[in-house]
Amino acid sequence: MVRMKFPFPNKLLSLLMSFVIICNIVRCETKGSCNEKDKQILVSFKHGLTDPLGMLSIWSDTEDCCEWRGVICDINGRVTDLSLPCSTDDDIIIANKTHCLSGELHLSLFELEFLKYLDLSYNDFKSVVLPLDCQNMSSVNTRRRSGNFSNVVHLDLSYNENLVVDDLRWLLRLSSSLEYLSLNSLNFHKQTQWLQILTMLPSLSVLHSSNCLLETASPSLQYANLTSLEYIDLSSNDFFSELPIWLFNLSSLSYLNLRDNNFHGKIPETLLNLGNLQVLYLGHNKLSGTIPNWLGQLGGLNNLDLSMNLFTSSLPESLGKLSSLIELNVNSNNFTGSLPESLGKLSNLEELFVDENPLLCGVVSDKFFAQLSKLQVLRLGSPFFVFEFDSHWIPPFKLQYLTLRYADLKLLPWLYTHKSLIALTIDYSFLQTVSQDMFWSLANHCILLSLTGNNMPWDMSNVLLNSEVVWLSRNGLKGGLPRLTSNVSVFQISGNDLSGSLSSLLCQKMTGKSNLKFLDVSDNLLSGGLTTCWKNWKSLIHVELGNNNLTGMIPHSMGTLSNLLSLHIYHNKLHGEIPMSLKYFQRLVIVNLGRNQFSGNISNWIGQDVKVVQLRSNEFSGDIPLQICQLSSLLVLDLANNRLTGTIPHCLGNFTNMVNASRIDGFGIILNTLVHVTSKIGVKLQPKGNYLDYYRYMHLIDLSNNLLSGRIPLELFNLIALQILVIWEILNFVELHSWRNATMTKSLAVVTQNGWQVRRKDPS
Repeated sequence: MVRMKFPFPNKLLSLLMSFVIICNIVRCETKGSCNEKDKQILVSFKHGLTDPLGMLSIWSDTEDCCEWRGVICDINGRVTDLSLPCSTDDDIIIANKTHCLSGELHLSLFELEFLKYLDLSYNDFKSVVLPLDCQNMSSVNTRRRSGNFSNVVHLDLSYNENLVVDDLRWLLRLSSSLEYLSLNSLNFHKQTQWLQILTMLPSLSVLHSSNCLLETASPSLQYANLTSLEYIDLSSNDFFSELPIWLFNLSSLSYLNLRDNNFHGKIPETLLNLGNLQVLYLGHNKLSGTIPNWLGQLGGLNNLDLSMNLFTSSLPESLGKLSSLIELNVNSNNFTGSLPESLGKLSNLEELFVDENPLLCGVVSDKFFAQLSKLQVLRLGSPFFVFEFDSHWIPPFKLQYLTLRYADLKLLPWLYTHKSLIALTIDYSFLQTVSQDMFWSLANHCILLSLTGNNMPWDMSNVLLNSEVVWLSRNGLKGGLPRLTSNVSVFQISGNDLSGSLSSLLCQKMTGKSNLKFLDVSDNLLSGGLTTCWKNWKSLIHVELGNNNLTGMIPHSMGTLSNLLSLHIYHNKLHGEIPMSLKYFQRLVIVNLGRNQFSGNISNWIGQDVKVVQLRSNEFSGDIPLQICQLSSLLVLDLANNRLTGTIPHCLGNFTNMVNASRIDGFGIILNTLVHVTSKIGVKLQPKGNYLDYYRYMHLIDLSNNLLSGRIPLELFNLIALQILVIWEILNFVELHSWRNATMTKSLAVVTQNGWQVRRKDPS
């Protein structure tokens, strides 16, 4: 027998081994076709879904399921990973989930025996469907049953906001494997045994349960069997108790987030049991008392948030012993005294928040900041701080985010050395004597500029603004409107003393295409017409021009704003008919043209998806058009104080959103226009204004002070979500008896000539 000789056998063997290793990494090995049982489970899951964009269209019988979107298999064709989070390329859309998977969430997915990783986050599932062998689980003591069942390690169902979970016992089927669990923004308001169930997951190390409407945290429970838990987020729930005792016996915890609840009482000394704690967030609660000196013994803390509580007395010097601190937030409490000198020795500190403590006092000087060379974020403000900075001092740090309150900027010359600023917020401060050229030069380098309630009666006529978010509310600004570069996305300059016309802003010559999405110039002294330059601002989705002295008619060019969601031109002196070109507002959610002198008929220029129509206090005449009945999404119809005649249409009962209580979907889109830039840079902008009320719009129909006649249609009382119906002074002979015995399933306030009358299902 002749043996074949191969040259360089060792190199060949090495190449073969490398090939096998690489193939295993990139999963290029030859694998069998998808397991048939796994395939049928996935198909069954798909059948319970609504898939508007056809994301799962390739999930067909003719394709190998291991090639399906979101599916990963092992070498044997068994499904190990399923990842189908909803995402969008449009960073403005946050509340609109019409493109996401919805329908039933079939937990039969857990019958995928080799499934380790499951991510269905950010979708719009409405209900949970349990596997047959889970439906008869009668108590939290039910243990995992025999049979093939997956060993999921990572489970993420978060941000399915419409998913109400009445029962969590199905989690017990994963009790031996589950390590990571994210349930943020699911609805658990009916869950009273959530903690008992979690204690039966011995491997659980990460728990996200933020904004789940949880109400009980078992505060008196001494011990919870969660010995593997290292990370727990219970923020933004509805807890109302003292801090739970069991939490402080979880010695393995390194991250604890209890922000934004209603926890009260004092910080217990048992907190010292958490020797591994690195992150402690207790902000936005009602904790009281003093900050204990022993807190300085938690030397491993990197992040400490005690903001927005009821803490009193002075800040302890022992905080200076937390040498590992990167973030310290004591905003919005009732601290007194001066800032401890020891805080200035926290050389690792990157974020310091000591704002909105109105009783803090004392000298704040460059000596305090001398060792804070890593500082990037600073919020500083109290009416009783005394600033003493050397005029030639150059800070050892480079700030990226700075908030100042109650400051005199002429005492802070070092501010202009921070060319690295991303966000600059100055409130209730004195800027009158500051060099305007120097200030705007600094401000225009920032992505976010927010100035509110300051003393700065500056002429804005020749100012060019460049920040992506510009918020200039209530500063006493004068002159004409400033000009904007194409970088500006949000521009709010309400509540000032600006005069002149809109033309200086809207008809300016701009280099590049405008990116402006949010425009608010309300509550000023602007005059003249609405201009015809709107075609240059097609990116706008929110326009607010209310409370000015604008005159003339609405120009046809406003019809070019095809992306508009929200239009407010209330309380001006505009007149004439509404142009039909506004029918191109296909996306319009809110329209407020009240308190003007508009006339003519209410025609069909209103888009089909509008939810709020406010046309009160104008001179509209004629009948209420039947086309308005086609607005099934309507939540608010305000036609009060006009000259409308005829009868009230029976078809107003077609407003289905007043039958099924819902909110204004466009609100999230509009609000996110304000914050999408700031969220990308890690800053939360909390502006105030009318648009924050959109979310709270009640279901209302106001037809008062018109010339209507006839009966109140019974169909209006099929609108069981309707909260207020105003029919005051429409005509004395309007017949009310037709609805006196109407059946209603919800309380309704009806305003008539006789005042408020509350009607319920039970007439008594």
